[in-house]
Amino acid sequence: MKSQLRIAVGQFASAEDWSGNLKTCHELIDAAAAGGADLLVLPEGSLSLFVDEPARIREAAQPLDGPFVRGLVERTRGSSTTVIAGVHVPEADGRVANVLVAARDGEVVATYVKLHLYDAFGRRESDNVVPGTNAPVVIDCAGWKVGLMTCYDVRFPEMARLLADQGAQVLALPSAWVRGPAKEWHWEVMVTARALENTCYVAASGECGRRNIGASMVVDPLGITRARLGDAPGLLWADADADELASARRTLPVLDNRRFAVDPRLERHA
Repeated sequence: MKSQLRIAVGQFASAEDWSGNLKTCHELIDAAAAGGADLLVLPEGSLSLFVDEPARIREAAQPLDGPFVRGLVERTRGSSTTVIAGVHVPEADGRVANVLVAARDGEVVATYVKLHLYDAFGRRESDNVVPGTNAPVVIDCAGWKVGLMTCYDVRFPEMARLLADQGAQVLALPSAWVRGPAKEWHWEVMVTARALENTCYVAASGECGRRNIGASMVVDPLGITRARLGDAPGLLWADADADELASARRTLPVLDNRRFAVDPRLERHA
C-alpha cells in the first residue's frame, strides 16, 4: 500500500453527443495521469446528457463493449491511474443499467451497478433504469481499498458501512446531483457524513451544467473538506494519507465502537 494515494476528481457538463463527452474524459484522464494521480473519479452521467426527456437515456445507452467505454478504457493504457466513470448500459427489458466502470492500463478492472435508484423529489429513475442486485464493490488501487457508490447511494448510510466492512478506506462517488431547494446542502451533509461515520476518505465527482450542481469534493476521515469545486468544469486534487487515516481511526474508533452489524441482504428487489 502506498503511503499516499493521489486523488483527482474531474467535473464537467455532459452533452448529448457521447463523442464530445468522450473527448472531455480523455482530456481529464490525460491531465490526471500527467499529475501522477492514482485514482481519477469522473461523474455519473459521463456518457450522455438527458435533461428534458428522461426516457432518452434508453436511446443514449451503449453496451460495455460499445465505443464510449472502449474509448474510455483504451485511454488508460500504459497508465497506472485507475479511472472510474458512470455510463448507462442497455438491458433486456428495454430499460438500462446505471453502471460504474473502473479501468486501468487498458482493462476494465471492475463494474458496479447502481443499487439505489433516484425515485425521489418528483423523479423516477426506475421508470428507465434497472436497479443493481450485486453486492457492494471494493477495488484495489495502488494498494488502497476503494469502495464504489453512485449518487443517490450516498443517502443510504448502510451502503457506505458495508463498503467499510469490506475494508474500504476511500469511497469513490460519481454523481449527477440534480439542482433543487437545499439540494447542495444535502450533498455536502451526506458526503461529509459518510466520510466521518466510516472514518474514510470520500472522493465525490459531481456533473455540472444546467441540471446539476457540480460541487465535486474530497472529504477526509474526520469530515474536513480537503478540496472542492463550484459549478464550473474543473479537476481537483487531494492526497489520502495512510498515517492520517490510521490516526483518525485511533482518535475516532467508530468502526470498533459500534454495537450493530449491517445486514448485507437486499431489503427488496425493485
